[in-house]
Amino acid sequence: MTDIAGQDTSDDASGAAAGAATGGLRTLLRLEGLALFVGMTLLYAVWDGSWWVYAILFLAPDLSFLGYLVGARPGAIFYNAAHSYLAPMALITSGLALASPLVLSVAMIWLAHIGLDRALGFGLKYFAGFSLTHLGRIGRGAG
Repeated sequence: MTDIAGQDTSDDASGAAAGAATGGLRTLLRLEGLALFVGMTLLYAVWDGSWWVYAILFLAPDLSFLGYLVGARPGAIFYNAAHSYLAPMALITSGLALASPLVLSVAMIWLAHIGLDRALGFGLKYFAGFSLTHLGRIGRGAG
């Protein structure tokens, strides 16, 4: 069975692994993540943001791991919600429209976090398990 995005929602790990990016495409996606991390971190530096705030908020999206305490499906939903570009891009747009330095700072830090995760190969999760991502398998058994 698939969801509206075409993502395999079954518990069959082979179906989820088949949807992962490979080769040059995977490399390109990871380089995009690196560019996002470096760009947002440099922008935050130019913005003259507090590095204490950066250090504290940088890890905040990883609190979404707690969803895995409930199960693989809710874990993937929470993780993907915290690690997709949708919410931080809405924040950065709102921050610009409202001229809100705090909102802009949070959005830059959040995007930097997502960028570093993608650069390191941590992709969005499939429902079949934490180690199955759109950038390939992570952890034990990773190729």
